[in-house]
Amino acid sequence: MYLEMINQPNDIKRIPMRDQDALAHEIRDFLIENTSKTGGHLAANLGVVELTMALHLSFDLKKDKIIWDVGHQSYIHKILTGRKEQFASLRQKGGLSGFPKRQESICDAFDTGHSTTSLSAGIGIAQARDLKGDDYSAISVIGDGSLTGGMAYEAMNNASSIKGNYIIVLNDNTMSISENVGGVNRFLGNLRTSKVYTGFKGTVTEGIRRLPYGNDLHDLLSNTKESVKQLVIRDGMIFEDMDIVYLGPVDGHNIKQMVRAFRNAKQVKGPVLVHVVTHKGKGYSFAEKNPSRFHGIAPFCVQTGELIQKENKKSYTNIFSECMVSLGKKYDQIVAITAAMTDGTGLSAFARRYPNRFFDVGIAEQHAVTFAAGLAVAKMKPYVAIYSSFLQRAYDQILHDVCMQDLPVVFCIDRAGIVGQDGQTHQGVFDLSFLMHIPNLTLMAPKNAQEFVQMMFFTAHFDHPVAIRYPRGEAITQLEDYHQKIEAGKAEILLASHAQNITLMAYGTMVETAMQAAKRLEAEKIFVNVINLRFAKPLDTQMLDQFATSSLVITLEENVSMGGVGQQIASYYARKANHAPRVMIVSVGDQFIEQGTVQELKKECHIDVDSIVSLVKKENIQVENGR
Repeated sequence: MYLEMINQPNDIKRIPMRDQDALAHEIRDFLIENTSKTGGHLAANLGVVELTMALHLSFDLKKDKIIWDVGHQSYIHKILTGRKEQFASLRQKGGLSGFPKRQESICDAFDTGHSTTSLSAGIGIAQARDLKGDDYSAISVIGDGSLTGGMAYEAMNNASSIKGNYIIVLNDNTMSISENVGGVNRFLGNLRTSKVYTGFKGTVTEGIRRLPYGNDLHDLLSNTKESVKQLVIRDGMIFEDMDIVYLGPVDGHNIKQMVRAFRNAKQVKGPVLVHVVTHKGKGYSFAEKNPSRFHGIAPFCVQTGELIQKENKKSYTNIFSECMVSLGKKYDQIVAITAAMTDGTGLSAFARRYPNRFFDVGIAEQHAVTFAAGLAVAKMKPYVAIYSSFLQRAYDQILHDVCMQDLPVVFCIDRAGIVGQDGQTHQGVFDLSFLMHIPNLTLMAPKNAQEFVQMMFFTAHFDHPVAIRYPRGEAITQLEDYHQKIEAGKAEILLASHAQNITLMAYGTMVETAMQAAKRLEAEKIFVNVINLRFAKPLDTQMLDQFATSSLVITLEENVSMGGVGQQIASYYARKANHAPRVMIVSVGDQFIEQGTVQELKKECHIDVDSIVSLVKKENIQVENGR
């Protein structure tokens, strides 16, 4: 009933405050029903329903700027800014993004998708406002999990330079994806439970205001380092020590309390932090009990909370999990590291079996990598499991702290290649390019599940930095008849006949694509060689020389073209003084890839089987005509 009244920004203000709780209930029902069909980030959004409503009630969404950290919790924001009719297309190709997108709405102030960015972006927006003399509020929403990222503190250190009002909303739900860990979590826990402070502060404030000149005295105390807050919880006030005014904690499911807090925050000159305590998954029992599972969920049954299509087959993540437990049992020096992704990376089993050798460092990829370097220097064997799109945040640490010292750290790069419906910020199509040029680093990718296991055990005895990239989802079980022993830097020849003029050189997931294309082509009497590269670095130059007599080499990779394995092969052949084949690079191209299913996106990028078959048939005609 109330949700029908909201069709554009600021419509929420037309609904009386007494009815806002009823609206919150409607929004939760809408979220659960729609996300059950499309999949998406449910638990985080259920936790910020009242928080988002309070923000929209307190600010002018046609003018003021809200910057969402990560942005996966922006569904309610989209609903309240006129996009609820598009929710059937959420995370679908050509549909509504699961993250803030400036091209979707003027109410999306900044495109986000990775954590710990909202403070830096918000400070930039606030400074630009003040420099230009504009009049609007800048509000950055950041989760407590994101506070484990160093970039947040770099931003807070800089926040004191803002002279005008700048509001930080700390959404404290005790969770990132996995349960939060570390000193920041303990610090916030102390603040959440500091009833002595919150009760005492309210009582003293009320008493002071009743005194003659009470308001003036209260303002004096509020601006003094020896105020009530400093006296009661002085050791914990890192925010105020960074010249950021602290307000809270506030009940993140009490709209009136938050509206009052935001009204007060708008009066502060300079940066102010409003600490809001929420419950991830609130209002849906299954998400409340298991917020990690409902962080990013596929389509599910609302009544049972069970996935509509259960994943019966093993994923690469499942295989990685089993391998880590086996390796941990065999080698005492093996340790595992993740950045707030214990479940997502498949390290939960290792953590349970070997808790003393498992480390979740929080959302802190840079620290995770240098921490691993320190472990390696001390003769441990670290395995660092991080999604491809998040590993790029630790580029300098990989180069400077691990590879420059040639340390035996293993980077297990999950979600490599096209990921799908999370869109641009999560596609893992850059890791080959940003890792390829780093000295001492070996790059591997398996063609199937069996080869992945072999590669994992290969790394246990490899005394240099090494990275294995593998995709999201079901592990390939085809091609099991091909299982040559893995040797460092050696490719695997799957189909070979020197009478053939076209050679397909494929990497990782594209090997199966190449073999399927070869089978289809064979039915049309077109024969090709197929190579499983296995190693993008070092390249198997002996194999490259062996197939240098080909008229055409087509390289296939699920990565951008610039700096990928295809470009390296083309460069190698270009340097040869004698006859070398023409090289054609098949990749996702030079682009950011929007959301859609993996199959849809591969077709759009022309790296699916149909596209490869069409390409080879076209090129085969040219090769034959060129004889």
